[in-house]
Amino acid sequence: MSKDLKSLIKTQVTISMKDGDKFRTTVLRMILAEIQKIEIEEKSDLDELQITSILEKMIKQRNDAISQFEQAKRQELADKEKQEIEIIREFLPEQMSEDEVSELVSKIISEVGAQDMKDMGKVMGSLKPLISGKADAGVVSQLVKKALS
Repeated sequence: MSKDLKSLIKTQVTISMKDGDKFRTTVLRMILAEIQKIEIEEKSDLDELQITSILEKMIKQRNDAISQFEQAKRQELADKEKQEIEIIREFLPEQMSEDEVSELVSKIISEVGAQDMKDMGKVMGSLKPLISGKADAGVVSQLVKKALS
C-alpha cells in the first residue's frame, strides 16, 4: 500500500503546482525527498508503516522547531512550521482520541501483566505497532506512566 501513499503525495504535488500553491508544493516535495532518501539508503521501496514513521518524524522535528522559534520570539517562523505540520498530517491515519489511547493502554497493561514502571518498556513495545501514526508517542508514554504509577 506504500505505493498508494507515495503516489497520493505525488498526485498532490501535481495538483498544488496546477493551483499555484508554492508553499504546499514545497512541503510535499520535502516529504517525497525524505521518502526517496530513505528508499535509497534501504535500497528498497518503503511500506506504509515506514512512510508513516517518516511523516511522524517530520512532525516531531517541526514541533521541536516551533518551541525553539517561540522561545526566540519568532512567531512567523513558528507559524510556518505549524502550516507544514498541517500538510504532513493529511497523509497520516486519523488520530486516536485520548480516551481510545487510554483504553488501549489499559488493555495492553493487563495483557502483558505489567505492574509497575519497570514494565513500561514491555507495554510501549506492545503498543507501538497499534498506535503507529495514529497517536503521539509522547502522549501515549504519559498515559502509560500514569497507569503504571
